[in-house]
Amino acid sequence: MIREGKIVKSISDLYTVLSDNEKLDCKARGKFRNDKITPLVGDQVLFDDEKQYILEIRDRKNELSRPPIANVDYAVIVTSLVKPDISYTLLDKLISNIVINNIKPIIVITKSDIASKEINKNNKIILSYYKRLGYPVIYNYKLRKLKKLIKGKSVVLSGQSGAGKSTLLNKLDKSLLLKTDEISMALNRGKHTTRHVEFYNIDNFLIADTPGFSALDLDNYDKETIKKSFIEFNNCSCKYKDCYHLNEEGCEVISKVNNNLILKTRYDNYKKFIERK
Repeated sequence: MIREGKIVKSISDLYTVLSDNEKLDCKARGKFRNDKITPLVGDQVLFDDEKQYILEIRDRKNELSRPPIANVDYAVIVTSLVKPDISYTLLDKLISNIVINNIKPIIVITKSDIASKEINKNNKIILSYYKRLGYPVIYNYKLRKLKKLIKGKSVVLSGQSGAGKSTLLNKLDKSLLLKTDEISMALNRGKHTTRHVEFYNIDNFLIADTPGFSALDLDNYDKETIKKSFIEFNNCSCKYKDCYHLNEEGCEVISKVNNNLILKTRYDNYKKFIERK
């Protein structure tokens, strides 16, 4: 019988499809490989429940390639203050990648309990800027606030290895008991403990754990797309409409940076991303 369902787990070429509260492991038809289409966790699909083959993928409202997932409402960027140390370059790359793909970012801060008072204070000042942009910034000991925000939604966790994605999930649902690991002190980054993408149903929301990483690029996006992802630039009235906010005359963005109205570290990251093009 042909049924409709949602891919909630992917390991290699095996896809777990949820349909009418039943999970079935399916393979993808060869035509997807021929058409260079890869089913993603989050896809709404038609499948044959007898032959256990995915037959069709419904249109996606959005998708990410890293982590590979589709049809999510929020991306929760899990960011540790220490071990590994917070990277605002990576944070801004993640935000751009998420915003470009029509997904709302939420920043969750971890390991504030083991960070020094100075580190907590300095980063609180910087993170307040992201709040003013409209991006929720939630500390991982305020899980009730996070649960309220993502209730009824499909959510993906994102962030570098060792930041605490699996630990956060274990706190959201103590029955999960997902594997966690220590970070590499020599490399200042985590070890990969999550090897696949999978949705978990917790308190009326779907949340996906994903493999972590320590690097991400924006090579697939052009300058204009990256520029628009820095939402604080969009309301600036520069002298020239095609201003890229680098060294153009009459640039309001540069003026706002000089007057501490736009966060300089974020602007510097923007320049790094743009100048690579």
